[in-house]
Amino acid sequence: MPQTYNVIIEKDEEGWFVSEVVELPGCHTQARTKNELLERTREAIKAYLEDAEGVEESVKFVEMQQIKV
Repeated sequence: MPQTYNVIIEKDEEGWFVSEVVELPGCHTQARTKNELLERTREAIKAYLEDAEGVEESVKFVEMQQIKV
């Protein structure tokens, strides 16, 4: 059964899109376009799960907020 993950997407100073999977510490990747980033993120998740077989997720996503200061 497909699992849903929360992904934070940022754009770095050189214009690369960077993703981080909240529930999978250390699972991240980068790409030049957002579409390519999403595909690479799916691949990174699959690889992470294959390597971590039997390891339970330790982080539970609650919410994301923006705060103006």
